[in-house]
Formats: sequence, C-alpha cells, structure tokens
Amino acid sequence: MDLSAVQAALSDKSYTAVASLCDELLLQAASKGTNTDEWPYSVHLLAHLYINDLNSARFFWKSLPQEVKDTRPELAAVWRIESYRQRIFKLLTSAYSTISVADVAHFMGMSEEDATNYAVQIGWSLGAATKMLTVKKPKAQINQKLDASKLQRLTECVFHLEH
Repeated sequence: MDLSAVQAALSDKSYTAVASLCDELLLQAASKGTNTDEWPYSVHLLAHLYINDLNSARFFWKSLPQEVKDTRPELAAVWRIESYRQRIFKLLTSAYSTISVADVAHFMGMSEEDATNYAVQIGWSLGAATKMLTVKKPKAQINQKLDASKLQRLTECVFHLEH
C-alpha cells in the first residue's frame, strides 16, 4: 500500500489535506481488496479531528472493525480526544450564555481561530469587536409520555383503518 502522499503531506505540514488523502487511499485499498493491517488509523482519525470534521471522524470510528480498535491502544486514545472535546463543548454550552474566544480555546485545547471556527460551525455567534461568543443553547427535547389509554385509542384507530 502506497502511503507516500500521506507521508508527503505530513512532512510538508499540510495537515488539512491528510484527511481527504487518507479517505481516498482507504477507499482505493478497499476497492482493490488490499490488506489494511498497516493502515495508519490513528493518523486518519486525527486528521478528521484536526479539521473539525467530527461527523467523518465518528463515521470512520464506527466503520472500524472491533479487532482494530482492541489491538491499537493509540487509536482508542485518539477517539477519547474526540469524545472529550464533545463533553467539554456540552459543558460550555450548559454553563455559559457568552464566553470569550480565548476561554473556549483554552478549554477545548485549540487555537483561538480553530475554537472560533468550531463554535461558529456549531451555531454560536461571534461578536468580532469583543471576541466574545454567544452560546446557542440546544432546543429542549420534549418527551411525551404515552399512557395506556392513548395507546389503546391508537390501536383501535389503526384497527378500524385496516378493516
């Protein structure tokens, strides 16, 4: 398996290109039936985290065979970084209505630019003059309780519609 393009991107510090290169090369390997035992899974996952593509990181993690996850402790450690970031961001969302870019960067372990981009991508708004982020609170989920009488009425309605 030729990973020279990935190695070149890493050497050139073109970290934003690594995720797409890894995705493309892994697809090529899978289509050819190439053995991926030596695949740089940790680098691939880190590349998605680096560009804040959390959906791709989650998809990549879920697509990995359990044996790969179990035999590569560094890969599990990388995954915990993504989970940690999500937990911290949820805590910030619940604790603040506004927060400075510097504080978000500090708590998330990112540069101020990356923290700003991440927060804005999630839906927070930036006051450019103040460098303060306004937190977008998630909509509260309303779980309806379904009591037996409602379930019975629904069952009767469906029964009458079918007959």
